Amino acid sequence: MADEDFDVESLARYLHLDPAQVAKLADREKLPGRRVQGQWRFAQAEIHHWLETRIGLSDDEELAQMETILRPTAEPADSPAPSIGELMPLEAIEVPLAAKTRGSVIQSMADVAARTGLLWDPGRMAEAVRAREELYPTTLETGVALLHPRRPMPSILGGALVALGRTDRGIPFGAPRGALTDLYFLICSLDDRGHLRTLARLSRLLASDDFLGQLRAASDAREVRELFERAEADLS
Repeated sequence: MADEDFDVESLARYLHLDPAQVAKLADREKLPGRRVQGQWRFAQAEIHHWLETRIGLSDDEELAQMETILRPTAEPADSPAPSIGELMPLEAIEVPLAAKTRGSVIQSMADVAARTGLLWDPGRMAEAVRAREELYPTTLETGVALLHPRRPMPSILGGALVALGRTDRGIPFGAPRGALTDLYFLICSLDDRGHLRTLARLSRLLASDDFLGQLRAASDAREVRELFERAEADLS
């Protein structure tokens, strides 16, 4: 999708809403937008950030609804969200991850993703992730970081993927209230919609303390992916 503003009608199609609903949300300042010659305009980057924020504050029911809302327009309403297990090849899982600092974690995660052959420029991805973390950290109090560039980078990707790394111990990574981080996901998406659907699906899975405990106890990459496959089967 080109980086041009949404109007009410195009944003309504993107969000699978009625144009009147979009206009009402904008009038009530529930959507980030501006009026140009009396007409609402919405910057794609601002809408993307708004949706990311909504995902971070949503419960499971709302996240499931978000997965549906963000489906491509041509897909039926009951089409499944992207499977994390399918997006996460064994080569993209590193347990343990031999990194001990914030900077080395970011570079190591890009290198792990590059092992799949789907990320062609790990240095550029790492640089974009660092810039995103400086802008606003993606770490959670649960010890998880959801690393990603500010916008998708399809020019250096052969396909969407998710990489996972787990350090032996938690390290300072910018989490709220000084919590340490030991689980790192690198989300590499081809477009905004795919990124947000993947983020919503990951957020549903990672909301479970039991699941996080199982990830921390997993002995190898195969066990990690099997955990995701079982957890996603339960979501269905």
